[in-house]
Amino acid sequence: MTPPADAYALPAPGKAVSVPETPPAGPALDLPAQPGGVVPGVRRIAVLRANGIGDYVVSEPALSALREAYPDAEITLLGAAHHAALLADRPSPVDRVVRLPLVSGVRVKSDVPDATPEELEAWCAEQRAYGYDLAVQLHGGGGNSNPLLLRLGARVSVGATAPGAPRTDRWVPYTSFQHDTVRWLEVVAAAGAWGTRLEPRLAVTAADVEASASVVPRDDHPLVVVHPGATDARRCYPEDRLGRVARALADDDARVVVVGGPGDAERVARVAEGFDGEVETVVGGLTLGGLVGLLARADLMIGNDSGPRHLAGAVGTPTVGVFTYANLADVAPLTRTWHRVLVSWHGGCEVCGMRVLDGWCGHHASATHDVPESDVLDATRELWAQVREAGRARA
Repeated sequence: MTPPADAYALPAPGKAVSVPETPPAGPALDLPAQPGGVVPGVRRIAVLRANGIGDYVVSEPALSALREAYPDAEITLLGAAHHAALLADRPSPVDRVVRLPLVSGVRVKSDVPDATPEELEAWCAEQRAYGYDLAVQLHGGGGNSNPLLLRLGARVSVGATAPGAPRTDRWVPYTSFQHDTVRWLEVVAAAGAWGTRLEPRLAVTAADVEASASVVPRDDHPLVVVHPGATDARRCYPEDRLGRVARALADDDARVVVVGGPGDAERVARVAEGFDGEVETVVGGLTLGGLVGLLARADLMIGNDSGPRHLAGAVGTPTVGVFTYANLADVAPLTRTWHRVLVSWHGGCEVCGMRVLDGWCGHHASATHDVPESDVLDATRELWAQVREAGRARA
């Protein structure tokens, strides 16, 4: 059958380059028994997860559990173009990516209109014709995502369901303040996929490393990557403080590189000002693969609750991250051996004080500013000393 439009076929998994060493398996999670085992006769699986890069990363253990439970099935990620860019030519649990139209409540861009009802129905009809046997919703409480999933016409549907949301054939309750990795492991367990790994993993390829080296050449200094951006400005720790924290490591023989996307130029510049001198900066110069390669080469990554911080953790790089109380619960690292997490327990806008869970004030200001710089510096120095003592740095 002809694949639908906007489908990106991904290659079969090959040998990946591990830089640094492959992350440890991490702690195991014992999940309670769920009704229903493996669905028989599954050839094609659709997984709805159409949000950010970091959201994909925290769902990776669940996707891998699906792959193990259904080794012969084709897994399609209903996602976005950036998922296709991330997973192309990279071993992963996903076989193909189909780009989802922008749908109210299930979308990744705020500046583009929703798909028309006619466009959405055409897309759904295309997916129904492809013939999914199992459809899995890993995209929220189901108020908007479950109706969309049910329109795919799969033989069996599975998903999380908040009060009042339409139920899939097999479902688990969606409640607040549960970590997403654990939440999605519960969902796939309802499909008979019993995952026990909590640490996300992302394979690093030789092409990733070469793409990063073409922008940030290799040298013998231990490498620290600072990323000051985030999709939501409220998650951004004040850049001048990040600069001073990173400067402390530069004074300890670290090579510091400050990176950001095309929209992060001002944030990157403010971090650089904290050095009182020259520091390497890269704004919009890295491909997604190049960013993965650079993070894998790094001995430490410092940043916010952002996609790059999730990528760094998934490739085995130690991280220091500043989080609001809201995101601590659902997406912060679950382990602390190689990760340090600083938390704003108030999580209020620096301008007006509105807390992040109380609504959007529109000021685009930090809501983590109340985390003392001294706390971030102490945590960073502690982890940096641990990294150096463990021999992970290439000094």
